[in-house]
Amino acid sequence: MRKTTLTFLLASSFYLVQAQTKVNPRPLTMAEYDKAKTFAIADLDKDSYVKFENIYILDRYEARKPYFITGDDGLKKRIDLYKLIAKEGMQEIGLMVFYTNEKGKVYKALVPDFTADGKIWEKYFQDIDNINKEEKNFILKLSYILSKEMSFQQYKVLNGGKEMKEEGATYGNDICFPGNEVVQMANGAKKLLKEVKAGDEVLTVDPATHQSNIVKVKELTTHEAKNYAITHLTLVSAKTINTAFGMEVRLTGKLLQATPNHPMMTKEGNCKIGEVTEGQEVLCLNEKTGKYEAYTVLQKTEKAGGIQKVYNMVADGGTTFLMNGVMVMQK
Repeated sequence: MRKTTLTFLLASSFYLVQAQTKVNPRPLTMAEYDKAKTFAIADLDKDSYVKFENIYILDRYEARKPYFITGDDGLKKRIDLYKLIAKEGMQEIGLMVFYTNEKGKVYKALVPDFTADGKIWEKYFQDIDNINKEEKNFILKLSYILSKEMSFQQYKVLNGGKEMKEEGATYGNDICFPGNEVVQMANGAKKLLKEVKAGDEVLTVDPATHQSNIVKVKELTTHEAKNYAITHLTLVSAKTINTAFGMEVRLTGKLLQATPNHPMMTKEGNCKIGEVTEGQEVLCLNEKTGKYEAYTVLQKTEKAGGIQKVYNMVADGGTTFLMNGVMVMQK
């Protein structure tokens, strides 16, 4: 994962919304956060309710079976969820994630309850970042499971809860992408957008027939460096089978960044990326099968992207490009 992609996923992590009408008055403390990460489950297949120090309980979330997720690398990972409960008052103060890789190594992450202090959330973000460095796409898989299982709101601790206007982000008529987005070239290669040149051949896809054709780039338009507002989309294609052992998931993900006014083709029609909503479907290239498939928008955020140039390609034909494997409309 590129650094910008990882930052987006961290900033797009979720926090749990209390299901009951009464707000949980018992927030998780930093000491409890650190202690809980030392808790271990002896047998994830059998131990569904485990006490620790007669103070805390790990209770299998909704008696759910584990998830088994296989990504593009063909490696199967296992995810088990447990509620972290403070025995006094039987209050839920977090959600423990046990992530087992194909070699049997177990990683632990603790998602704080939404009442936890911001510093605890920062620690959580750093912890899942560290796991992600060892386990590719860990954050994407975790986000998929959490969004599937629970109602969440986007947690904005990394940007201090600031609104776009407070960050001074630039909105305007520039319809462009950051330079580190990846363009699908006609020969099967990939190229950073900022490195594309006139005369390069790229793929264009017919939105109706899903047939691809080759077009030549006429020019790469560069817009001056500003603190542009950037919309981030996480898109997934997930095929789930409920088995006797757990939920088998084949998961493929795409990540896209663009200025909010860049046009995209969704299942409902052409709209600006800033108007795309979570749950909508967008046509993407499944690089494993070589086919164009509908991917679902799992997460969407919009925030200031920092001072940078943005770019747009102009081609001699077609109406679309493939940016990070996602079909986007030409300007």
